[in-house]
Amino acid sequence: MGYIRAEDILPEEVIELIWQYVDGELLYIPRKGKKRCWGSRTGIRDSLKQRNDSIYAKYLQGTSIRQLANCYCLSEKSIQRIIRSYINQKEE
Repeated sequence: MGYIRAEDILPEEVIELIWQYVDGELLYIPRKGKKRCWGSRTGIRDSLKQRNDSIYAKYLQGTSIRQLANCYCLSEKSIQRIIRSYINQKEE
């Protein structure tokens, strides 16, 4: 995320007011309105969901956790966590 110089977009009075609270520090101003969910802009959330669906389907077909870890370049613990999340969803 880049930044914009306050002098380029804010009136001098607003800058003076901000200086009373923050002088020379980086200041994050959150988006106005509804926040976006993580990964919604880049599509990574959907991509990970598809990957995890595939992992769980292969697990149900008998692929071992070690094989899945090697296939997806993840740790065995990560594969276990993904599988456990699907099992917990079914129980709810």
